[in-house]
Amino acid sequence: MILEETYTLSNGVTIPKLGLGTWFIDNDKAAQAVKESAALGYRHIDTAQAYGNEAGVGEGVRDCGVARGEMFVTTKLDAGIKSYQEAVTAIDASLQRMGLDYIDMMIIHSPQPWNAFGDENRYFEGNREAWRALEEASRAGKLRAIGLSNFQQQDIDNILAACSVRPVVNQILAHISNTPFELIQYSEQQKILVEAYSPVGHGELLKNDDIIGMAESYGVSVPQLCIRYVLQLGLLPLPKTANPAHMKNNADVDFEISAADMEQLKHMEKIQDYGEASVFPVYGGKMS
Repeated sequence: MILEETYTLSNGVTIPKLGLGTWFIDNDKAAQAVKESAALGYRHIDTAQAYGNEAGVGEGVRDCGVARGEMFVTTKLDAGIKSYQEAVTAIDASLQRMGLDYIDMMIIHSPQPWNAFGDENRYFEGNREAWRALEEASRAGKLRAIGLSNFQQQDIDNILAACSVRPVVNQILAHISNTPFELIQYSEQQKILVEAYSPVGHGELLKNDDIIGMAESYGVSVPQLCIRYVLQLGLLPLPKTANPAHMKNNADVDFEISAADMEQLKHMEKIQDYGEASVFPVYGGKMS
């Protein structure tokens, strides 16, 4: 069962192979979502300072009835924080909001502030400063692992050139029809596990007739096919949902996509329009 399987990060820490994403889950509903997921066997919860639900997630982790040491909790340093002191303050604020003695992993949400996402300025110095604060917190036992999100190769290289603690993950947009194979390969060469957010393409893959047809041929749902695809690439999927039925469905992926079908999925035409999500920079839009 996938919920019982783990990857081992480059620092030796184990991380469950499937996580629950909590983007767009309101703070007052986050605790219940975490408790529902834990009851189904989930042991990996992903949140962020920018989501505004760290307090709810922390409450859910504390009250879910599962020993703290069995739960893996990730949060993200806000994308706009590009100085050492701001990062130090923000790390401690996350711990306080979540009511936890430690956070399993904290990652830099983006190499660029969201309002500058995709610009030429890669904020190299600011990212090194933020990383220094994460390293310090990890040495102090506040964080068990530290990593990156939305980092391109040049951004990864900037951290590797200056770090004393290496990043263990890079969390990126990766799904059928939009899989950045070069970035994935480079991350893996650096012993960085790739986590895949929006494995169902922010819901847009549910409308794709080819994917629907293939899912039917396996007797599975479109989300199950999408999550299995990501797993077979050696990535860690983070489907987001507050619906227990969807959580259960997302974890029922004990089937195998054939090599021929994997090749077809790898070469599907890229999504050009993410609908309402297109306003978010990572989906090709630009936030004002």
